[in-house]
Amino acid sequence: MKADNPAKIRSERVWLTKDQCDIESFRTIVEQTTNPADYPFAASVEKNVLIYDGDAVRKAAADPETRKALLAEWVEAMTSGPGVVAFKRAFADTTPVDTATKLFNEMIAEQHAAGTGGGDHFAKPGANDRIWNALEKFCLRDPQAFAAYYANDIIALISEAWLGPAYQMTSQINCVNPGGAAQSAHRDYHLGFQTPEVIERYPVHVHSISPVLTLQGAVAHCDMPLESGPTLYLPYSQAYLPGYLAAGLPEFKAYFAEHHVQLALEKGDAAFFNPALFHAAGNNRSADVRRMANLLQVSSGYGRAMESVDRTRMSRALYPAIQKMLATGAISQAAAANAIASTAEGYSFPTNLDRDPPIGGLAPETQQALFHRALEAGWTAEAFGKALDEQAAKKLT
Repeated sequence: MKADNPAKIRSERVWLTKDQCDIESFRTIVEQTTNPADYPFAASVEKNVLIYDGDAVRKAAADPETRKALLAEWVEAMTSGPGVVAFKRAFADTTPVDTATKLFNEMIAEQHAAGTGGGDHFAKPGANDRIWNALEKFCLRDPQAFAAYYANDIIALISEAWLGPAYQMTSQINCVNPGGAAQSAHRDYHLGFQTPEVIERYPVHVHSISPVLTLQGAVAHCDMPLESGPTLYLPYSQAYLPGYLAAGLPEFKAYFAEHHVQLALEKGDAAFFNPALFHAAGNNRSADVRRMANLLQVSSGYGRAMESVDRTRMSRALYPAIQKMLATGAISQAAAANAIASTAEGYSFPTNLDRDPPIGGLAPETQQALFHRALEAGWTAEAFGKALDEQAAKKLT
């Protein structure tokens, strides 16, 4: 095609590729300076990050009109602003944090005794202790302590600001032990958990939408001096449109390594950020700080289908039919893939990360991938049905 071919130009606008990632364009975006005057509710700006005082936030939120203005400020801070906001004294009383920490440490000890747990999306296994689905485990173990913890106003306010009132809370505990290595720089769920090859298959508007489907946050469960490796951030990097593809490229990783910022936190502080922000857990260089954070991943209530569909039952019924049609030439491979895409689950999540951890990749095998693998290997319908049941069981809590 000619360079000025309208179809080619349109295609390049809609389909992002790694070749479109340009470090100089990225540099122009991230080398901004946060102006405190633009964020009147913030107590200060530190390393380009907005810092809010928890007590002042709670007072401001008590008035309905001021509350709306406060939430609007956070929305702009995480879209066109630095992309990250931190709260001093997010928990005015840290008793709920201490109670939760004790429970989480008990869970970690139980995992060690049972030889379970582990796995990380962006760090080497063994560098830390993870509690997957800490939200449910915490609630079932001590509902009263859970209620005291999640009664927190700031968690609710920032979640509503970014996602609206129907948000869905999830939580994972990450405890980075002394000597624990840093994560690689990355963006987060959804597109951040896909490989570059998969990311390139999503049109540009999905790259824009993905960040507003989730909110990332962390509550400090201990004091986190810089040597303990609190999260590394690159302010304003969420605004770089091809960033899901850029995050893994060597020149962008090198830029992150040189220009990231890091905030020391105290127990009860919290930070929340746009999931498209380039970030990574830091290297714990301390001798004795077990850096525990409750990682909050809050999802939009709108990320759901209208109808409940039993895709496992559908896949079990479809498999022998597709297998027979392929064998007789009644359907092509491409047409079979289309039928499977309308039947089997094409996404790895949600899942139970204790049983189905991200070891060997960013995400577990999808039901669609299992369907194709079974066809390629010539499994019987009974073998495929057994594999479907085993995969479905892994996703249960």
